[in-house]
Amino acid sequence: MTQDELKQQAALRALDYVIEGAIVGVGTGSTANFFIDGLATMKDRIAGAVASSEVSARRLAGHGIPLLDMNDVEELPVYIDGADEIDTSLAMIKGGGGAQTREKIVAAVAQKFVCICDATKKVAQLGRFPLPVEVIPMARAQVARELVRLGGRPVLREGFITDNGNLILDVHGLAIHDPVSLEITIDGIVGVVTSGLFAKRGADVLLLATPDGVQAFERT
Repeated sequence: MTQDELKQQAALRALDYVIEGAIVGVGTGSTANFFIDGLATMKDRIAGAVASSEVSARRLAGHGIPLLDMNDVEELPVYIDGADEIDTSLAMIKGGGGAQTREKIVAAVAQKFVCICDATKKVAQLGRFPLPVEVIPMARAQVARELVRLGGRPVLREGFITDNGNLILDVHGLAIHDPVSLEITIDGIVGVVTSGLFAKRGADVLLLATPDGVQAFERT
């Protein structure tokens, strides 16, 4: 079974968590794309979707799924998205696609965050995947110096601008022993918009696709 087939299995399983007649939050990335394609099969049974990126918004619109602005949404029962890494506590690194700020906003509003992944994304300790940090352009050098002080090696993501008009520093070499503490520290650096650490608000449910089927884990 290919990695894409595993991603699709997890994505389609997540359709079970969509509340009929309600709005669904939709993430960004290859696994989220499979979810969007699956969501199209039940678009007449939902009130619409909130997208965490312009890319996902275009894919949703292409399927004829109604789009809502996050500012117009007071209640969001569920948010479905993937992760670049996820640990046993269901803390995650996200932002490989550069959308972590909007993803974090949608996740903060959602009552339930369902993470959809293939088994390669589950790790004992976060940090092997470089941690994306969105920064205001004029603060890039200063933020990079602070990230070096934290033990990381920040690398500018060349030729990439976020949907918010900012830059991404991908931080290599971090051993993340305390994801919540590190998230608070990095997000507190002046000039940082947000990091790709999702630990304060991690996933509530992990749907992990393996060759033996999709396993479900819940935050305890």
